[in-house]
Parts: sequence; structure tokens; C-alpha cells
Amino acid sequence: MITVRQAVLSELDQLAALFDQYRQFQGQRGDVTAARSFLRERFDHGESVAFIAYDGATPVGFAQLYPSFSSVSLSRVFVLNDLFVRDSGRRKGVASKLLSAVEAHAWSLGAARITLNVARDNGSAQQLYEARGWKADDQFFMYHRFPGGG
Repeated sequence: MITVRQAVLSELDQLAALFDQYRQFQGQRGDVTAARSFLRERFDHGESVAFIAYDGATPVGFAQLYPSFSSVSLSRVFVLNDLFVRDSGRRKGVASKLLSAVEAHAWSLGAARITLNVARDNGSAQQLYEARGWKADDQFFMYHRFPGGG
């Protein structure tokens, strides 16, 4: 049975293992110690909200929200920066349950929207988001600026 809840500090090690797998999926070198440290800082400073999914007692996925604000709408918004389901949790509705938890949290705090980025070649994720009512942005392009001009 798949369950999802907001992660608490006592689940930091399970969350860090998932976070490290996610980062590796995104092309980064594995470093569970650094992943744990990064997440611990977010917990300590209230800078993100993480949700963790379990298949029975086994952690199989997570989502991480970062709070922000919209000046134009004068309201709270959230950035869904991370969503990951390990192979053993796929095709079991884990991602959908994580999205439900994320949405419920944001709406309970009066958020005007949740924003996310998805790789252009990740068709399965795009299908899931669209099936759940998420809309692709057709008004704005996204740009990035990196240190050193890169």
C-alpha cells in the first residue's frame, strides 16, 4: 500500500537516500552525505517542504516544494523543484499521490499556483501533469544566468 506524508527530521536518512538517487538520475555524482547535509539545512531553516512516499515500510519516492511569492498576484506560490520515484515504486501511482500531497499543502496555505519544470523529452511526466490538470506555460520563456557567464 502506497502512503505519502510530509517528511519529518527523523526520516532524513531515508529522504537523503532518495534525494541522492534523484540527483544521480539528473546526471550528478552520487554523494549521500552532501545530499543529507543539503536537506538538513532546508529542514533547519524552514526553506522547503518535503513529502515522502512509502510502499509499505519502504521509501519509494519524494517531492520537495520551495516556497516563494508572486508580486503580481500578491500571493504565495510554490516551486515543485524535485519529484522522484525509484524504479521499485513506478507504475504504482506514487507520483500521482505525491502530487496530491503537494497540491493539498499548497492550496491549504492559499497558494495561487505551483510551478514546475520538466525536461522536454520526459513525455511520461508531461502526460501525468497534464492528466492532473497542470498547464504548460505558453506565455513565458524560462531563462537562466549562471556565475561566470556560463
